[in-house]
Amino acid sequence: MINDNFALTGALTIAINDVVVQETKNLVVTVGKNWVANRLKDIVTGFTQKDQMSHMAIGTDTTPNSGATVVKVADTALVTEDDRNLLTTAGGTVTTNAIAYACTWAANDPSSTVTKAITEAGIFNAASGGDMFARTKFAVVNKAPADALTITWTITVS
Repeated sequence: MINDNFALTGALTIAINDVVVQETKNLVVTVGKNWVANRLKDIVTGFTQKDQMSHMAIGTDTTPNSGATVVKVADTALVTEDDRNLLTTAGGTVTTNAIAYACTWAANDPSSTVTKAITEAGIFNAASGGDMFARTKFAVVNKAPADALTITWTITVS
């Protein structure tokens, strides 16, 4: 009997001012798995291949990550999205059997004048809406206006 498993797993590193403050795992959601399958398919008549992942979003959801509020494979959006930025490299950077997505929220951004308690993040293929590839919730990371926040998210195919 041949048994071959195909798994997508991920982890992210969160840094404030280039100092790692947290590392956590993620969940590749159903829409994300469908996106991967779609990317394996050639474009044919009547079928449009989905756009590459291009943005990362952060959020401030404060509900506990348990019971009904746990991150689920059926999730399609963050609970309380705060901001969404372009990835450092559109489509991510591929090495061996992994792809890394990185995004930075700059220090002294005029649109961010208060400290934000960031608790969730997601990867998307659009500036708004779009398909969410992966989502995670984590312990609060406080981003003050003078702080630069960088998230590096690695999805491994095994």
